[in-house]
Amino acid sequence: MTDVKSFPERGGANAPVRSAIVQLLSNMRDGKEIREYLNRFSELDQERFAVVKVGGAIIEDDLDALAAALAFLQSVGLAPIVVHGGGPQLNASLEAAGFPEERKDGLRITPPEAIGTVRDTLTAVNVKLVQAVRDCGGRAAAVPSGVFEAELIDEAGLGRVGEPTGVRLDLVAAAAKAGQAPILTCLGDTADGRLVNINADSAVRALVHKLQPYKVVFLTGTGALLDAGKQPISAINLATDYDDLMASDWVAGGMRLKLQEIKRLLDDLPLSSSVSITRPDQLAKELFTHAGSGTLVRRGERMLELETLDQLDQERTRQLIRHAFGRAPVTSYFDSIAFDHAFVTENYRAAAITTRLDDMIYLDKFAVLDEARGEGLGGAVWRRLIEYAPRLYWRSRTHNPVNEFYFATCDGAVKSGPWTVFWRGEDDLSKLPSRVERIAALPATLEEGGS
Repeated sequence: MTDVKSFPERGGANAPVRSAIVQLLSNMRDGKEIREYLNRFSELDQERFAVVKVGGAIIEDDLDALAAALAFLQSVGLAPIVVHGGGPQLNASLEAAGFPEERKDGLRITPPEAIGTVRDTLTAVNVKLVQAVRDCGGRAAAVPSGVFEAELIDEAGLGRVGEPTGVRLDLVAAAAKAGQAPILTCLGDTADGRLVNINADSAVRALVHKLQPYKVVFLTGTGALLDAGKQPISAINLATDYDDLMASDWVAGGMRLKLQEIKRLLDDLPLSSSVSITRPDQLAKELFTHAGSGTLVRRGERMLELETLDQLDQERTRQLIRHAFGRAPVTSYFDSIAFDHAFVTENYRAAAITTRLDDMIYLDKFAVLDEARGEGLGGAVWRRLIEYAPRLYWRSRTHNPVNEFYFATCDGAVKSGPWTVFWRGEDDLSKLPSRVERIAALPATLEEGGS
C-alpha cells in the first residue's frame, strides 16, 4: 500500500481530503496505477485534463464528498474544469418568484423576466461549490459567466434558452494554469448581449469539443448507468454495444437520452477520450485506477472474430503482444500453435488468441495495451471470449499482477512450478490433473523465458 504521507498536502491536512486519499489508495495494491496516471496527466495542458459535469442535485445532497474529491485532485496538482447545473435550486427559486417549472422538449422554459432569478440562483450555487472546495483546502475559481457564446433556440416557445455556439477559454485557461479548478455555470450570452440559460449537457458538449480533454466525467446520484436488473454497468463500448442497448426495452427515458447525448459527445473526440459516470466519492478512483468506478463509456472499436490464421494480421499481433508483455513472441510462434480463434479489436489494441490442445480450448494469449486497459477493450474481448468458450483453460506466471482478475473470473486454479493454471466451465474434475500437467509443461512462447 502506498503511504498517504507521500502525497503533498495543500492548505493543511483535513479529514475530508485525507478520507478521499485513503479511499483511493485502499483500492490499490501499490502506487503504480496512480503514478502511471499522474505521469500521463502531467503531459497534458491543465485545462485539458478533465471536464466534470455536476448536477444541481449533487451540490444539494452530496456537497462534502464532491468538494473533498476536487480538493484531493488539487493536492496532486490537477485542476479539472467543473460545469454545474442547478435543477433543484432553480425549481425552488423560480417557483418562489412566480415561475412554475415548465419544459418543452426536455428544456426548461425561461421567460425573459425570469432570467435574473436564473442568474442569481446559478451564481449562488457556483459560489457555494467554490467555497466548499476552498474549505477543504483546495483552490477553485468562480466563473459564473463569460465562457459560453450562444444563440436563442426558440425565443417564442422557450424564452431565454440558448444553444452554445462558441467557447471563450481565456478565463478557464487562466484559472487552470494557476492551479485552480475553474467552476462554470450554464449561462451564456448572445451576440447582442442577452443572458441565456443553457442546458448543462449542451454546455459540457460545447466545452469538450473545444478542449478535447483526456477525461469527461458525469457525477450522478446513482453513480453509474444501470442494467435491466438495476445493477451498475461497468463499461460500454459504443462501437459494439450501442445498437444492442438502444434496441433493449429496459433502456428508456433518462438512460436512453443520456446514452444518445454521450454518443453525440464522443463521436467527434479522439479515440482515447471517454465519458465516466460515477459518484463524487468515487471520482478519484475513476480517474486514477484501471478498474475505475461506475460506468466507463468509450467510442470503442469493433470486434474482429477471426477463424483462420491467415485472417490475422500477424505483424500487428506481434507488436501488440510485445507491448503488452514487454517481450516479443518467439519467431516460430504462429507456426507452432494449433490456431483456433482470435478475438481482436479493429485497431489491434486488445486481443485473445485461443488454440486447441487435444479436446480443450486453451487461451494462449490475452493481450491488452496499457493505454487501453481503462477503455473497456480488454473487458469486451474477454466477454466475447467466454461466450465463445464457456469451457476454457489458460496459464499465467504465478506473480503476474493480472492474476487478481484471473482469480476473480475463474472456476479454479492450481499452481504448478512457475505457473498458475486456470480454468472455467470444467464439469469433469477427473480431467484436471492431466490437463494441468500438460498446460504447465507447454514451452514458453515469449522470448527471454516469457509465457
